[in-house]
Amino acid sequence: MQFKDYQNIHAMLQETVAKKPDQKAFAWIPAAGHSESVNWLEFYKQVTRAAKSLVALGVKKGDKVNIISYTSYRWLLTDQAIMSIGGCTVGIYQTNLAKDCAFIINHSDAVLVFVEDINQLNKVLSIRNDIPRIRKIILMNGDIEEDQYIINFDTFLGLGENVPDELFQSMARDVSPGDLATIVYTSGTTGVPKGVMLTHDNATFTVQSVIMSSDLREGEETFLFLPLAHIYARLITYTCIYRGIATTFCRSMDTIIDDIKVARPHFFCSVPRVYEKVYSKVTSGVEAKGGLAHTLFKWAFAAGYDVSDRKTAGTPIPPVLSLKYAIADRLVFTKLKNALGGRIRFCISGAAPLEPSIARFFHAAGILILEGIGMTENMSYSHVNRVDNFRFGWVGTPGAGIEQSIADDGEFLIRGRNVMKGYYKMPAETAEAITPDGWLRTGDLGEIGPGGFLRITGRKKDLIITSGGKNIAPTAIEGIMITSKYINQCCVVGDRRNYLSALVTLDEENVKEYARNNGIPFATMDDLITNERINLLIFGEIREKNRSLASFETVKKFTIVPEFTIDNDELTPTLKIRRKAITEHYHDEIDSMYEEVSDPELAFMKDRANDRRKIPDRRKTLFDTREKGSVDRRIAQRRMWAAH
Repeated sequence: MQFKDYQNIHAMLQETVAKKPDQKAFAWIPAAGHSESVNWLEFYKQVTRAAKSLVALGVKKGDKVNIISYTSYRWLLTDQAIMSIGGCTVGIYQTNLAKDCAFIINHSDAVLVFVEDINQLNKVLSIRNDIPRIRKIILMNGDIEEDQYIINFDTFLGLGENVPDELFQSMARDVSPGDLATIVYTSGTTGVPKGVMLTHDNATFTVQSVIMSSDLREGEETFLFLPLAHIYARLITYTCIYRGIATTFCRSMDTIIDDIKVARPHFFCSVPRVYEKVYSKVTSGVEAKGGLAHTLFKWAFAAGYDVSDRKTAGTPIPPVLSLKYAIADRLVFTKLKNALGGRIRFCISGAAPLEPSIARFFHAAGILILEGIGMTENMSYSHVNRVDNFRFGWVGTPGAGIEQSIADDGEFLIRGRNVMKGYYKMPAETAEAITPDGWLRTGDLGEIGPGGFLRITGRKKDLIITSGGKNIAPTAIEGIMITSKYINQCCVVGDRRNYLSALVTLDEENVKEYARNNGIPFATMDDLITNERINLLIFGEIREKNRSLASFETVKKFTIVPEFTIDNDELTPTLKIRRKAITEHYHDEIDSMYEEVSDPELAFMKDRANDRRKIPDRRKTLFDTREKGSVDRRIAQRRMWAAH
């Protein structure tokens, strides 16, 4: 397959419309259990109508337009309309605070803002005086009394009725491959968000590379719940446009489980957090049932893991094992597949590392998760595992037309037509990110193995260097810790310290169930966070997870904290932890985990001197489960109790 040089994204859309006018293009779910859809020709007519309305509002080539909304059909429709006339889409997460919206609106030089609903409208109105370039706000959903500044979406669609088709087509033809299609602001895990400039050529090249490197088939369907403000979700939709794959939009992150059964996708893309949640829910649910159900589950997965390992290694599957697996599939695995719609061929994971044990769990059940990697600066794509060539714990091989390299300091570099034009109004940062000969510095540390497979070993900026000189990538350790059904999130710390510690959050559902089953009284999650027996539970979980790590990688102490959220700025909109924000927020708690203790057991007894409750059995369990002679583990025990 050869790369085709498209004039722009709109030309790519026109090609698909011409080939498949009557085929399903996009669907949405207005209410539980129901969906509505449009075919490719209907979609194109709506794009044209919206584009002409933009022209009527004075939008011209090079103008920036903001969209503040959750993922939806109207989001994508508006995006395609903006780009078709040479405008530049700038998405803003609906979770962003008003001040953050103001920064992006002003920095991007936007002239219009589309908002999802009344809540987003009120957010923008609260900063109205701070965004003087904005000429009009369009309310995408809902109805409001209009004025010169605010109009409803239906009104917007009617504005272009008198704009000639010839003018629209002329503007569409005037858009060149090197013109900006979108500016995507980074989530800012380590600093001020930067506006990544991506061109039409970046997009049309990358979708072709994805198709050449994957098994996406015409006529199939996908399901989208990722935020369209992120280029990961946009790449999915553009790829589906190119391939003629229908996309169903989820109503919200809270309705994924219900909506996916309506969409019945053949594949979908997600971030690791979703797979982790499913894994935790499935395993904890079976454990709660106990008895025969639990026994059957363990038997089925024993067969599943055996089959998975043989498939991964490329070795034959004996007939007896094939029969066992068929029975396991019918009795156990089919239930999981049906929960995902019943037609899943594979899933894709990106945006953050996926713990290999979770990928292996799903594969054992007959659901292949293909891990890939990308970043905003390269259209969210450079590598992906293939259906017929994959390795758990690796992010695959480079996409077609994309080069890879490892710098002398271990940093992973990529080069290709998927690499951004640069950072908007930040030439110095652009020069720092892209070498003179076109290599993009990813910020990831990696190694290239046999067959060109890439493994990410950490982030340069996240790398923990202990006082003993050990270089440790915290993300891998965090991935192992959150495989515990009782641990929801984990942030490992310990830079320039003599051991690692962790801030962990609790899995609310499973910890509450544990508390009820063990007679632990509580009214709120705060009660459980500070409960000694829950801390003992987490200690045991971390101790068990430590067994798979080298001694210098083990977590010696931990502190349980409230859940990391987007709202408190501790998570990015794609659910990655903001390490800097978390460590600043919990500075005191972190410091307390590194207090000097000359005699940890004596300190433990001193800390508990005023506690008149008798806990000999729990204390015995605590101290007997440690490895003998481990001072660090004794310190961890002391920390667990002293915190309360």
